[in-house]
Amino acid sequence: MVYFIGAGPGDPDLITVKGRKIVEKADIIIYAGSLVNKEIIGCRKEEAIVYNSASMTLEEVIEVMEDGVKRDLLVARVHTGDPSIYGAIREQMDILEEKNIEYSVIPGVSSFVGAAAAIKKEFTLPGVTQTVILTRLEGRTPVPEKEQLEKLASHRASMCIFLSVHMIDQVVERLLVHYEKETPIAIIQRATWEDEKVVMGTLENIGEKVKEANITKTAQILVGHFLGNEYELSKLYDKTFSHEFRKAK
Repeated sequence: MVYFIGAGPGDPDLITVKGRKIVEKADIIIYAGSLVNKEIIGCRKEEAIVYNSASMTLEEVIEVMEDGVKRDLLVARVHTGDPSIYGAIREQMDILEEKNIEYSVIPGVSSFVGAAAAIKKEFTLPGVTQTVILTRLEGRTPVPEKEQLEKLASHRASMCIFLSVHMIDQVVERLLVHYEKETPIAIIQRATWEDEKVVMGTLENIGEKVKEANITKTAQILVGHFLGNEYELSKLYDKTFSHEFRKAK
């Protein structure tokens, strides 16, 4: 059996209980060593075989999985954050299906929610926005034309931009097509890690602040008016609002 496990954003305590239990029992662990905190696999059994996928190809990863399953071993494939977001797991799962290898996916805490927790903000504020957009700038992996950052910015929703902090000037330029220069923006590097770094600013000054902080990778870019202080109170706890579990007062 192969398990794809979301390790969370960095803090070893943020892996799910279910994910940790599989890591503890696994005979073979393949983890994204360039991004996953090594403490997360520190709970493994002594005889477990560990592979760092940072130096492996897709074919090599599959070979390890297939060999393990043939020997009736439990294989844990540990990804950063939640594996469904920029995790490149679909290509692995499709090959496993072709080979009739059973697998399961255990979700994890994504870095975008870890980043929101780090700065104590809520993405969906009444009267501000009820939508969260997860995206990135094109790099080696292209982005469809209809998903170009400036087009997504037209919604003026809460935005979480992955894998793009090294292109912060381009990010700002594209966002300014629809957001005003005073729009708040936050950069959270290595959210939930011990060396977490947070830079807050506006679209007008964030470029310089990021360069001064020397942030060039492993950072979330959060942008939108959810970072501000103006919003409406939720109806959920409004004393004048009735719902299934409470009558209005």
